[in-house]
Amino acid sequence: MNNSDLAFLSEYSDCFSQSWTDASSIDTVRFVVLDTETTGLDPRRDRLITIGAVAVKNFEIVLSDSFEALLKLDYNRSSVTVHGVTRQEALEGGNEADVLALLLPFLKDGVIVGHHILHDIETLNCALERNYGIKLENRFLDTMDLTLHLEKDGAFEDDKKIEEFSLDALCEFFNIAPHDRHTAGGDAFITALIFLRLLRSARKVGRTSLNRLCEGFLEVEEPGA
Repeated sequence: MNNSDLAFLSEYSDCFSQSWTDASSIDTVRFVVLDTETTGLDPRRDRLITIGAVAVKNFEIVLSDSFEALLKLDYNRSSVTVHGVTRQEALEGGNEADVLALLLPFLKDGVIVGHHILHDIETLNCALERNYGIKLENRFLDTMDLTLHLEKDGAFEDDKKIEEFSLDALCEFFNIAPHDRHTAGGDAFITALIFLRLLRSARKVGRTSLNRLCEGFLEVEEPGA
């Protein structure tokens, strides 16, 4: 690629010169709910299979603002077929560098949201480093952390208790039908539905600024436990 072909890299980075601040109200932020499917759990060794993402803004899912891509793989490993990708589709997918060149202009400075999102972030960072020598600059938010905070805040109904914190368990808790599970696009949309419920609960308990929404959650053991 020549310099003009790489202009998207500087355009992506420039987005963050005037981006969201800690004090930004959550109803003004563009969130990007994202999911990736990969060939394994090692971000450096394994590869992306699919990427799916959809924007959420002002407490609404913006279907017109979405992204989905299938990446080309040399052969159809078992970790690929479990996600419903055929051998032919795997061979005809997009080149990793080309897909990332489309993903960054879509992401812009959106706050990335996902369930156990750190794995997705690390996998994308490894792919970006391989191809362009950069990492994501976006803030990110884990719906797992937010759910734990909100439960601790008493944001949910007293007679309802979250027994597990998997994506499927949260679907059950919020009465969301888990359609199209284990595809990146399907899981991104399901997570977006869950995120909407969490946003509304966050607003009820005063978590209305971006820094309050994005706080990590660390389990601290009681002394002597």
